[in-house]
Amino acid sequence: MKRFVAKRVRKRLSGDGGGGTTRRRLSLFAAVAAFLAAIGLRKTWRKAEEAQRRQDRHPRDDQKAAAWIGFLFLFSMACGVGLLVLYSKGGQVQLEGALLGGSLGAMGLGLMLWGKYLYPHEIVTEEREPIASDVAQRAEVGEELQEAEESITRRSFLTRVLVGAGGAFLVAMVFPLRSLGPNPGRSLLRTSWGRGTRVVDENNVPVRHTDLPEAGVVTVFPEDHTDAEDSQAILVKVSPDDLALPPDRSDWAPGGNVCYSKICTHAGCPVGLYVAELHELQCPCHQSAFNVLDGAQVVFGPAPRPLPQLSLYVDRDGFLRSRGDFPEPVGPGWWTRPQEQST
Repeated sequence: MKRFVAKRVRKRLSGDGGGGTTRRRLSLFAAVAAFLAAIGLRKTWRKAEEAQRRQDRHPRDDQKAAAWIGFLFLFSMACGVGLLVLYSKGGQVQLEGALLGGSLGAMGLGLMLWGKYLYPHEIVTEEREPIASDVAQRAEVGEELQEAEESITRRSFLTRVLVGAGGAFLVAMVFPLRSLGPNPGRSLLRTSWGRGTRVVDENNVPVRHTDLPEAGVVTVFPEDHTDAEDSQAILVKVSPDDLALPPDRSDWAPGGNVCYSKICTHAGCPVGLYVAELHELQCPCHQSAFNVLDGAQVVFGPAPRPLPQLSLYVDRDGFLRSRGDFPEPVGPGWWTRPQEQST
């Protein structure tokens, strides 16, 4: 178009001798050329604005931040997988702590960078105009949608990496649950005592009902189960006339041999101290005291329940035997402890 205008100008100049007419025609063509130049400048300006807007949307800092975020999430995922592998191989406390810290630290730092660099920091609103968009506006919207699609693609990638890092960490956290040990089942509700089990001392020697003097005390176990910690009991010899057991336990202490669980009902400490003058078993940990004459009722301290009593009888050879297990779970309480047995 510019060449056409210049050619027409030269042709008019060569064929017209009138100065005024020539000047008017030159002015006309100059106006047309200026108009065309303005259009070209406008297109160039728009391209420059689009490039600046694209740079504003995705500056180099954002691109670097996206790369660092992806690296941190991948590092977190690698630490989670490494923690899983290390634990399955037997584990090493220091390395497990380092991998756990690396996984959580990298994930947290990546989320911080994401919030700082990739989320918009201002909210812009614009009134919705009722007029239709022209061709230029529609083209501009199409370009913006294309740029948004690129942004969504980057965000989707980072989201997938974040999900992978979180998944690896959660899987690594599931395996240590194995360290909690097997489900205790009903093992907390019973001990090794059974019907007809002989009472023995720590050397597995059977105890006769006449072995202890009055005010004597000894730690006893079920026969052949001296290693059963939950079954240890304390046997105390008192005068039968001093006993004030409940009516349903009147025959549980033959010859004044009364037997209680040695595990304190407060925190599980061994109740190994016997004060003969007070007829009390005392726990050295938190000073709970139990009266042996009336079923080991709590007379002092934080223990919430009496010590479970073991029912005894004397066999034909004079040895002490149990009629069965303790009537309630031994030791301190727990969340699922049967309520009907908690008193």
